[in-house]
Amino acid sequence: MASGKRLILQLLVLCLAAPAVRSGWLQGTATFYGGSDGSGTMGGACGYTNLYDQGYGLANAALSTVLFNDGASCGQCYLIICDQSKSPMCKTGKAITVTATNLCPPNYNLPNDNGGWCNPPRPHFDMSQPAWLNIGIYEAGIIPIVYQQVKCWRTGGLRFTILGFNYFELVLVTNVAGSGSIKSISVKGTNTGWTQMSRNWGVIWQGMSGLAGQALSFSISSTGGQNIVFQNVIPAGWTFGQTYPTWQQFDY
Repeated sequence: MASGKRLILQLLVLCLAAPAVRSGWLQGTATFYGGSDGSGTMGGACGYTNLYDQGYGLANAALSTVLFNDGASCGQCYLIICDQSKSPMCKTGKAITVTATNLCPPNYNLPNDNGGWCNPPRPHFDMSQPAWLNIGIYEAGIIPIVYQQVKCWRTGGLRFTILGFNYFELVLVTNVAGSGSIKSISVKGTNTGWTQMSRNWGVIWQGMSGLAGQALSFSISSTGGQNIVFQNVIPAGWTFGQTYPTWQQFDY
């Protein structure tokens, strides 16, 4: 009973300073990876490359299979607190908000409760080491947590990067605020109508064949239910590998 009261008090204190809540508190576990400088967390299954350039930094995490949702959770933000009622290896009164930027793959050679931390159906966060150390003591290695999805806050608007090659164009969409993740995208060229795109992997979308040499517009719906049209955000002279920033941003 006493340990339960401590957790409730901890949550109440932290909620006063927490971002806008999108869901209730859930239980899980967290480990860390990527080295003391977090450099090993760059790239990953969401399709992000340099997390600094794309607006995410070191406050990031790889999600277990059940949380990753085949890449649909990429970009979402989670408020994480070490559960002091279950472990003495927590840092008291600390919390961290991380962005989902990678997949923590399952390891079916190990049991779920002894090394197979990212196996289904476990909700698990493999965080960058600098982010994890905000809430846990290094020697613990793994800590029990409570977490919830929260609103993402970003500086500036969405960023579009054209990838692929002739006749197979892809778009990488980064720096997404609000719900942090994208439900659907349609693209329109100067000389075409709207075409529905599909998720290639992570935050990389496909379905731009035949649009070379045209200015591009995008209609994007967030998983939070907001739709924004980004009109002519990519000029007709676009090139592969180029990133095009915008001023428009999601609220939810």
